[in-house]
Amino acid sequence: MTEQVKANEGDMIEIKTGDHKGKKGKVLIVRDNSVIVEIGHNKVRDEPIKTVINHKNYNLV
Repeated sequence: MTEQVKANEGDMIEIKTGDHKGKKGKVLIVRDNSVIVEIGHNKVRDEPIKTVINHKNYNLV
């Protein structure tokens, strides 16, 4: 079994699975099993678009 390389805060990642597959985002918070990533900005509400990604479902960019 290969060890998953975990991202650090500020790293850029590319999402491998799910609704946001192929999107790139900036890691905001690192948790034990996942990371919280900003993947865009909602211009209407003027707020960031964030999602939670499991460590096995992204690659470092």
